[in-house]
Amino acid sequence: MNLIHKSVFAALVASAFPAHALDSPDRRISVKVALDAQQTLTYSVQRNGVPVILPSTLGLQLAGADLAGKLTLAQTSSVKAVSEQYEMAVGKRRHVSYRANEQVFTVRNGAGQAMDVVLRVSNDGVALRYIVKGEGRKQFVSEATSFAFAPSAKAWLQPMQVAQTGWKNTNPAYEEHYLRDIAAGTTSPSKAGWVFPALFKTGDTWVALSEADMDGSFHASRLQAESPDATYRIGLPMADEKFTGGAVLADVTGTLVTPWRLIALGSLPTVMDSTLGTDLAAPAIAFDKAKVKPGHAAWSWALLKDDATVYDVQKQFIDYAADMKWDYALVDADWDRKIGYDKMRELAQYGAGKNVGVLVWYNSSGLWNQTEYSPKGALLTADQRKKEFARLKEMGIKGVKIDFFPGDGASVMAYYIALLKDAADAGLLVNFHGATLPRGWARTYPNLMSAEAIKGLEFTTFTQVDQDAVVRHAAMLPFARNLFDPMDFTPMVFGDIPNIKRATRNGFELAESVLFLSGIQHFAETPTGMASVPAYVKSFLQALPRSWDDSKFVDGYPGAHVVIARKAGKAWYVAGLNADDADKTIALDLSFLSKRKGVLIADGATEREFTRSDIAGGKASITIKAHGGFVAVFK
Repeated sequence: MNLIHKSVFAALVASAFPAHALDSPDRRISVKVALDAQQTLTYSVQRNGVPVILPSTLGLQLAGADLAGKLTLAQTSSVKAVSEQYEMAVGKRRHVSYRANEQVFTVRNGAGQAMDVVLRVSNDGVALRYIVKGEGRKQFVSEATSFAFAPSAKAWLQPMQVAQTGWKNTNPAYEEHYLRDIAAGTTSPSKAGWVFPALFKTGDTWVALSEADMDGSFHASRLQAESPDATYRIGLPMADEKFTGGAVLADVTGTLVTPWRLIALGSLPTVMDSTLGTDLAAPAIAFDKAKVKPGHAAWSWALLKDDATVYDVQKQFIDYAADMKWDYALVDADWDRKIGYDKMRELAQYGAGKNVGVLVWYNSSGLWNQTEYSPKGALLTADQRKKEFARLKEMGIKGVKIDFFPGDGASVMAYYIALLKDAADAGLLVNFHGATLPRGWARTYPNLMSAEAIKGLEFTTFTQVDQDAVVRHAAMLPFARNLFDPMDFTPMVFGDIPNIKRATRNGFELAESVLFLSGIQHFAETPTGMASVPAYVKSFLQALPRSWDDSKFVDGYPGAHVVIARKAGKAWYVAGLNADDADKTIALDLSFLSKRKGVLIADGATEREFTRSDIAGGKASITIKAHGGFVAVFK
């Protein structure tokens, strides 16, 4: 067949598959799926009739199966209404309702091999995944999924860290600063690409790209470093991102199911209030609800570092947690050598007498980094985990913080899932550090309280450069990293940081306690620093809710300022911060509070002072000091 005949044939095939449109329940979002002239499957997204995602490619390459080109449509399912209600222990909303329209497109390649493309459209976005059915081995090679934006679009993106770099070869750990308000199509400064969630603005529509429903059978993805013509493509883990001796890319026997690729989109409030990242996650596994206990924790290591991991200091921090009416105290690295199992049992018993649970740290790693902190390598096998977790349960330990993972390869994802399941069997809570983005795991595994996956407060105690950058960084996090998943930033310092000049006012620090979502919020402040604040600030932190029933985005712009309201019971907590170098006056629409009266805690005349005043719902105007913040409570 000559080139002309091939072209005519392709056009005939494409015309046999006219574009199919799938709309959201409210009909404001529409996705069109089509075969182009090259028989490549494409999709495009519109909001209110305006293009958001331009025609972009779909498909997979498996070993021995090209499912990314020369495709024909074999079958189109009818549209199915999806309706789910679920409950979250950790997140922006306790009771969540998800509605979407779903349609499945089955395509075949020239060899007759088939693939299902599952498409969902909800009022706040689009999701798609691939399913390749049948017996036998399926080895992932590459993915053709792309996201094409208009050249005028802007982006807020965090570079992915290169594997086997950084301190003791502990990268990647999602610990870089964001590039803000950059032109779409900008090349990543890292060859490893860009992390999820990735935030964009095209026209008047905001878009957040991520993925969800990681069951341990598939690797975690990202965006590639190069995005010519503002077209971003799914990127893969690097070769070193694997469990020792494990696989990097998905390799399954039987049906292959990819995670959902999700596109949250709409106005900024729509994206900020979206729960798409957990809507698409698998339902919760069985776990004793009595043990799902979000809370607040005292943590010595943030400011006092390694020397504080000794029995007497940890006992003091249990007392501190009890005085603050907090739920936990976290004992960090090397506790097994500096305190020991027997004395740790004593600490757990002492904490139980004060209604404070004890959490302990573990080093996840085998041979994939050069860290020496311990306990190390104690959780690598199922037998090790079951033995160690059973021992912790008998000691009265409430949960584990597990650190230093090797990246996003399929074998690492399987390791995360094994840790979560085995910890759940032992009734233990989990916090991942030096880790990947959780990607909806907080819904599936109720024992997952938090995960780091961010350049957290600890970095601001290491260098002045990171301290100076934290103001803009913190103002980015509700819009990206913390958009769907819990985040262990370990916020809040009111006093001094050794050898560092703080860049934030105390109101900024206090606001983080409400703005940042984490199942267990590990506060960095020490008893000494807490003693410096007014009694009303201490009282606020003693009564601060452990979890939220609802959330509402009020105002903000990524990396500049943010105001969010969160509800617990009948009370609303409103918090905001300002990353600009000048004071900012914001007109707030608090009409959802009607004329309810509240108490406002904000910055005083100096960087370390607070003020307290009255505030009312309705239309309000508030001035946030440069690098400052506020909290307001309406009961």
